[in-house]
Amino acid sequence: MHENKDLIDQFHRDGYLFFENAITSEQLVSLNSELSKWVEESKKHKEPFGRIMDGRPRFDLEPTTHSPETPAVRRITSPAEISDICLDVVKDNNALDLVSEIFGPNITHLGNKINLKLPGAGTEVKFHQDFPFEPHSNEDIMTVLYFLDDVTLDNGPLEVVPGTHNGPLHSHWQNGVFTGAVDDKVMKSNKNKAIKCTGKAGSACLMHSKLLHGSAPNLSAHSRSLFIVTYKAEDAVALSPNHLPSELVGMVVRGKETGTVRCTSYSIELPEYPKEVSFFGQQSKSKNMAM
Repeated sequence: MHENKDLIDQFHRDGYLFFENAITSEQLVSLNSELSKWVEESKKHKEPFGRIMDGRPRFDLEPTTHSPETPAVRRITSPAEISDICLDVVKDNNALDLVSEIFGPNITHLGNKINLKLPGAGTEVKFHQDFPFEPHSNEDIMTVLYFLDDVTLDNGPLEVVPGTHNGPLHSHWQNGVFTGAVDDKVMKSNKNKAIKCTGKAGSACLMHSKLLHGSAPNLSAHSRSLFIVTYKAEDAVALSPNHLPSELVGMVVRGKETGTVRCTSYSIELPEYPKEVSFFGQQSKSKNMAM
């Protein structure tokens, strides 16, 4: 228990934790087997495919680099809706026990996705905070990124800026457009403070939803895939429509449903509901914005 207290204190100080053996070796093998089938299926498609609850495609493809020879799936939305393996991991894994100690005891599932950086895909994630995409009555929301591959300095690791979860909520709008990224001034003042999260497959990074983070493109010949699950305190109630709607939103994974609401005081611009396949499309809007 003392070890967990140290981890909990570290999370509250830094806004993130690196956690080894977050999933079992059996879960890791099963998840990667499922993912391989989906990547193989993507070779038959030239455009995003599949369908989530709101009608947008489930499988998002990098528009400029995807081909049968070099598949570039960059996002699979709510895979737990179509995969018992993914659903089982969402419901029970070693990292979830720690989430329930930090934000618990009552924890619900908010969303899940797989983000991929396949060799040559060129996918970059601009610096942002997750909370402006998913504002709730309180800020006890956790993004858990499970490493499906070994994450190295070369294959586009997550980059986090420690302590920024205790700082301001930054605007993700630029000139009236929701770009899903902070402006260049915020990015430049924080990027040199960023820490790269590397580690073995099966590990995870637990990250507060207010933590500033991003990642560079994969420059290696090895894939970097993450199964990303967002959990929240059960008494955190959504203030805007879920941008990744799913029949699994609100599923209790630890503790029980209490029917209560806990509110904290903050101010934030509401997000724009995405028309694009995924937030990669939203972030692409910032490329040509006049600064």
